Formats: sequence, structure tokens, C-alpha cells
Amino acid sequence: MSRSARKRPKLTPADRVLWVFLSRVWGDWRSALDIVKPATALAWHRKGFRLFWTWKIRHGRVGQPAISCEVRNLIRRMSRENPLWGTPHIHGELLKLGLEISETSVAKYMVRHRKPPSQT
Repeated sequence: MSRSARKRPKLTPADRVLWVFLSRVWGDWRSALDIVKPATALAWHRKGFRLFWTWKIRHGRVGQPAISCEVRNLIRRMSRENPLWGTPHIHGELLKLGLEISETSVAKYMVRHRKPPSQT
């Protein structure tokens, strides 16, 4: 990318105060800018970002909490014994029992009732 195509970073008033302070206190501050190239600083930033997300994925909770086998069997039993009940009805009954589970999870574990073939 050409030098003229790059946009200059926007400086905030806090940035300006920092640079004024540095120029007053540290007379040779410009020599420190030659030590690290901008590309190197960006590479360090990208590497740190990559390391953070790698750590977060390995140490954080992944996905939805597991649903116990007992709850899955209860959902299947309720849907089998009450074929007219849909997902919202079974979900409501589970909430009354104090089981915190999403409606999509209930739909996932419900028994699929086969419809009789149409007589055409």
C-alpha cells in the first residue's frame, strides 16, 4: 500500500496531551520510535489477540450446558404419553417442575410422531 493511501490515525485530546508531556520531559523521545517498526507492533498486537482467544476458548464454557439423561428421558416420555402436546406445552410443564431448559432443547429431544399416510 502506498504511503499516500494510508489514513492517518485519529488523535484524541488525551493522545495530544501525552505527546506534549513526552516532548517536554523526555528530550530524546524520537529515538525510541526508531526501535520498533509499525509492522512489528501490529504483529505483536495480533499475536496477543490470538493468544487471548486461544486461552478463552480452552478455559471458558463452550456451548450450552449439558442436559442430563433423566431430563431427556422425561421429555421423551411426556411427548410419547401426550401426543397432542407441542414443544411450548412440554416446555411450560418442565418450567413448572423447576427445570431450566430452553424450548429449542425440548424440541430437540421430543419424540417425532409419524403421521399416517394420506389417503389420496
